[in-house]
Amino acid sequence: MPETSARLLRLLSLLQSRRDWTGPELAERLDVTARTVRRDVERLRALGYPVHATPGPAGGYRLGAGAALPPLLLDDEEAIAVALCLRTGAGGSVEGIEETSLRALAKLEQVLPARLRRRAQAMEAVAVSRPAGLSGRRRPGSADRDRRRLPRPRTAALDYRAHGGAVGRRTVEPHSLVHHGRRWYLLAWDTDRQDWRTFRVDRMDLKSPTGPRFTPRRPPADAASYVAHGVTSRAYRHQAVVVVHAPAEAVAEYAAYATVESTGPDSCVLRAGSESLDALAVSIGMLGVDCEVREPLEPAERLRAVADRLARAAGAPRGDAAGAPPGP
Repeated sequence: MPETSARLLRLLSLLQSRRDWTGPELAERLDVTARTVRRDVERLRALGYPVHATPGPAGGYRLGAGAALPPLLLDDEEAIAVALCLRTGAGGSVEGIEETSLRALAKLEQVLPARLRRRAQAMEAVAVSRPAGLSGRRRPGSADRDRRRLPRPRTAALDYRAHGGAVGRRTVEPHSLVHHGRRWYLLAWDTDRQDWRTFRVDRMDLKSPTGPRFTPRRPPADAASYVAHGVTSRAYRHQAVVVVHAPAEAVAEYAAYATVESTGPDSCVLRAGSESLDALAVSIGMLGVDCEVREPLEPAERLRAVADRLARAAGAPRGDAAGAPPGP
């Protein structure tokens, strides 16, 4: 009986991992006969799982949607990914699901094996999410407690692919994982450059995570704000500070490409960067609300020039586009 139960769980996991399976494929994965697969499918149906079958040579099995949510079977990497995403949701990256995410995360952590629970908690302790226009969030009072619970971290060696494609070896003291826009970033102290650096996680190839232990340093600002400023403006040749006459929520969609700081119920400050002044000017023009470029002067001048070109393209007299003289 235990062997049959284990096989049913394995079968259920396979059916959840892909939309369609043929009988021979399932039989090969489970190392049983096609007849045993048919019997196990009937057992799952008796337990309430809607397993649909299609007859014929091209037929197979598919797990359908039932009246109740069936248990999900996750492998190790899937469980860690779900835990991290739930922590990101609990941090306010998506408004309105914070409490729901926390409840789901508590249920998941309760059933995780000890080795996975430790791994998930270690990642959660250094992960920071940054909701639009806000500083990074954690559970109230949890950051210091989580870090005390973990052993002193170790330096790590990694190969990093820069924006231009060049790959170099870096030795770092990891500090935080920051979720910004649609990517994860590592904030770390670069031991060779003796300065803080931000690394895109998808460009990292970890070589050795087990260097000497170190005492974590304090970054120059909260991790989320530092990373957000770095990936949206500091890393670019041209930067702009724009006063927007609208609430931060009105320009929240730009949070992945700029930092948005609320300065009042109907105003905010947007900081953005670009390798091209024209691209920066177009981005400012696409805000869709009244704004003023405060610094530096180059984006404001280029904004007038772009507006003038667009006005001429639309047939308007030169200089009429923005009620100001044309730019260079």
